Amino acid sequence: MIYLDNAATTMTDPEVVRAMLPYFTENFGNPSSLYGMGNDVRHAIALAKEQIARLIGSRPNEIYFTSGGTESDNWALMGAVLGVKHRPHIITTQIEHQAVLNTCKALERMGCEVTYLPVMRDGLVDIDKLKKALKPETDIVSVMMANNEIGTIEPIAQIAAIAHENGSLVHTDAVQCVGNIPLDVRELDVDLLSASAHKFGGPKGVGFLYIRNGIDIRPYIYGGAQQGGMRAGTENVPGIVGMGAAAEIAGRNLDMRSKHIETLRDMLLNEIKDRVPGTTLNGSRKNRLPNNINVSFSGVDAQALQVRLDMQGICVSTGAVSASGNQDRSHVLKAINVNEARKNGAIRISLSDKNTMGEIDRVADIISQQVDMIRGMQW
Repeated sequence: MIYLDNAATTMTDPEVVRAMLPYFTENFGNPSSLYGMGNDVRHAIALAKEQIARLIGSRPNEIYFTSGGTESDNWALMGAVLGVKHRPHIITTQIEHQAVLNTCKALERMGCEVTYLPVMRDGLVDIDKLKKALKPETDIVSVMMANNEIGTIEPIAQIAAIAHENGSLVHTDAVQCVGNIPLDVRELDVDLLSASAHKFGGPKGVGFLYIRNGIDIRPYIYGGAQQGGMRAGTENVPGIVGMGAAAEIAGRNLDMRSKHIETLRDMLLNEIKDRVPGTTLNGSRKNRLPNNINVSFSGVDAQALQVRLDMQGICVSTGAVSASGNQDRSHVLKAINVNEARKNGAIRISLSDKNTMGEIDRVADIISQQVDMIRGMQW
């Protein structure tokens, strides 16, 4: 099998699994307990905070553990606007993950005003439209750091500077970025940042929300005093330990690893474009995640191609995977004005450092063969 769907999930690193295992068995204590076993587990959680903080350039006490990126996005938005005395106003974009878009829709039903910014054809936010959308009562600007479908990386530091000048908080969904490209929350100047462990070699079901010290944000889950009363409930200790280990591993030679994946990406993209006429890249060519290729093939149904590639042992996707396992066709491509034919022929390929040069040539060859076969059947 050649796995090329790392934007959906990554393989849990064996080193991460080894780090987690003791916390299912001999180190199974509750971190809120006062005896020695509980103290040992508290130390493990503290270490995980330090490991994550090093990866993103934050302080350990600014890391709050969640069940994943979706919860972190929900918490960032709801925590920022619920309880304000005026009618809340949120600015986001039309290409956000559904975890942000559906939270915004829920908040609209509660009386919030939401502005959904359009993006340009490469997926980048139009800065002039952002400036025009800001109001004195704009509570938060939420723009994803990099799009999960087309890989476009947004100018978050510039967006943060503009929003802060207006007195607004800034949140970024960095699920596709943390552990995959170098980033520093201080340089980005964001107030809130969401991430999910299974996108960078950690386990599923755990993530974190970075909350800058001094930011006034409401707790998301009420109950006990865990995490300073900000997110109640007994911590998912094995998951947290695994995420910390994954962060530690991801930080090793991150810049070099990112450049290596980018080299593989460019090789594969060039091979596909050379071998398959009628190929169009979706999203920004320059401002792009190093592992992301989103291409449309004219005269091809992407789902038919996906099935054929799967039969050849190659895993790719045709959109953002929903809870039902279906894949939309997609709100992101629609927002960048991709026509219906190109949307129907779009696949996403997302690589990792586990892919090899030999796989690149094989994938390009098989895609070329299968596209030709599909087109031949239609003609």
